[in-house]
Amino acid sequence: MDFARKVAKALEVPHTHEESASSGLQFVSSDDLLPVPVEERTWTAFSYVAFWGSTSINVSTWMVTSSMVVLGMSWWQAWLSIWIGYGVVTPFVVLMARPGAVHHITFPVVNRASFGIFGSLWCVFNRATMACIWYGVQSSIGGTCVLVMLRAMWPSVNNIPNSMPLSSGTNTRDFMCFLIFWIISLPFIWPPVHTIRHFFTFKTILTPIACLIFMIWCIIKAKGVGPIINQPGTLHGSELAWAMISGAGVCISNLITLTTNAPDFGSRAKTTSAPIYSQLWSIPFSYGSICLLGVIVSSSSQTIYGEVIWSPVDLLAKFLDDNPSAATRFGVWFIAVSFIVAQIGTNISANSVSAGCDLTALFPRFINIRRGGYISALVGLVMCPWNLVSSSSRFTSYMSAYTVFLSAIAGVMATEYWLVRKGRYNVADLYVTRKGSWYWYTYGFNPRAYAAYVAGIIINVVGFAGDTGTPVPAAATEIFDLSFFTGFGTSSIVYYILNRIFPVPGASDIFEEIDVSGYEERMTSSDEDTNSKDDRIEIEKESSSA
Repeated sequence: MDFARKVAKALEVPHTHEESASSGLQFVSSDDLLPVPVEERTWTAFSYVAFWGSTSINVSTWMVTSSMVVLGMSWWQAWLSIWIGYGVVTPFVVLMARPGAVHHITFPVVNRASFGIFGSLWCVFNRATMACIWYGVQSSIGGTCVLVMLRAMWPSVNNIPNSMPLSSGTNTRDFMCFLIFWIISLPFIWPPVHTIRHFFTFKTILTPIACLIFMIWCIIKAKGVGPIINQPGTLHGSELAWAMISGAGVCISNLITLTTNAPDFGSRAKTTSAPIYSQLWSIPFSYGSICLLGVIVSSSSQTIYGEVIWSPVDLLAKFLDDNPSAATRFGVWFIAVSFIVAQIGTNISANSVSAGCDLTALFPRFINIRRGGYISALVGLVMCPWNLVSSSSRFTSYMSAYTVFLSAIAGVMATEYWLVRKGRYNVADLYVTRKGSWYWYTYGFNPRAYAAYVAGIIINVVGFAGDTGTPVPAAATEIFDLSFFTGFGTSSIVYYILNRIFPVPGASDIFEEIDVSGYEERMTSSDEDTNSKDDRIEIEKESSSA
């Protein structure tokens, strides 16, 4: 028993703040859950522009347009859907990031304000699961980039004999490339959140250059932009309208995870205004630009090879066929390396940091953001993500289901901050399990939040069943195409009504973004007192030695 206690003690994360020192509070508090210290609030408006520029550039975003063109839209109709989708979801990102920017707390702590100290754990678990699975999926895509890079250097890599069984779902060559990507990603999980903005800046400089070179290269090889640019759409009327709505919904689903955990990065803002205007234009612009590049390059590929190749990685691999020149191999190598950097950056911004923040809330005594990031990487490895990606219909259905869950959570959280509390938080009560505190509700759970959450899910259940292949009415399918809005809107309305009927402690009639507990002022005063005490002890030591 003593040995077990010693092991548990050794595994605990360091706690430097007094509030997290007592064992009774280690279940709800840790250094990474407490408000971000002033010295770590380093993200400026440019940091958020670089963040979104970095996050948007990846293989998955590059191919978003493809599904819409295949459905029968023209390229400009698909591109318009993309601008609509990302343009519509952007204000929700800003709204969700606001509590983090004002009170400097991360998503798991913001979620406690609406769902309760213990009720938040289910929501945090959902978000952590999503992040871990996406880490594996993005790593699997990153492995294909590594394969192209290695082929550009050593063409014989493509002929590595397979020694893995068919049941593994992969082969020796592909698994080796996946493992290489997985390993080289690990060091990038180590830096603290407030410093990784420098990596995002680097990626925002490197990857757009590579993408532009790739586009120009393809246009030159095709002697033009290709036939897709001139290809008319085959959809008209209401059929086109619903296809565009569905396409916009794909873009919204692509950002639902980062929308929900927007406080994670908002909490690092140097000023409360830094995440507002910078995100309002940089999100739609970044995603719209990378999708346009994807359309042009894929259109050119049809002229070059006689078929549309939507994946940039597959197209680069084509360039390496038939004994390419040294210049071609170097060009492919540079672009492949840039895509590897892109995949690493996306995994950090959208997955490892998010998983780290969430897992910290689930096990604050033993997990911090860094450890949580490495756990997400480990889960991404053992889940064998290539099997999930190989079945596109199963993967799409899984992601659609999580859009339903996360949109309902986001609706409750946004309503809590903007309409119920109206910006008023009691930050100190977010870290206590005391009856009578603002966020204790009913034994740590807020029944109003869970009722609204369930309502936001139920409205989309029939449509989700249709998405898995079950015959359902057309109206249910159309509702599901709007699942973010129906889930967010329903949970928001229900939560607001329930709070009007059953008011919660701290509900406000006026909008005023303040912390009624004065938590930060007390912490600052406590730190100053501690420093003064340390100074006095040092002076006494010097006096006695003299």
